[in-house]
Amino acid sequence: MQQAIQITDAAAGRVKFLLEKRGKPAAGVKVGVKKGGCSGLAYIIEYADDIGKFDEVVEDKGVKVIIDAKAAIYLIGTTMDFVEEKMKSGFVFVNPNEKGRCGCGESFHV
Repeated sequence: MQQAIQITDAAAGRVKFLLEKRGKPAAGVKVGVKKGGCSGLAYIIEYADDIGKFDEVVEDKGVKVIIDAKAAIYLIGTTMDFVEEKMKSGFVFVNPNEKGRCGCGESFHV
């Protein structure tokens, strides 16, 4: 069975860094979507202290990424990456389910 999302080496490295920097134990990082932004949906990523009953867990490259159960349908086939550029850095999601994105790249619709 294919994982809900793929994690690049850069994303795994950043997740490890963030979890170590946090200073207290975490179950991993949790990825989800919320309503908002110009296009209707926005990706969210946060520390996860526990794993919900229906959440999906992706363990890859030494990190644990938890997929919010309510967001799983939007994230199937997505690649999670981390990009560091001169003017900005952050997690980037390459999602084949997107039908469009807003101009700033912060939100999407399916």
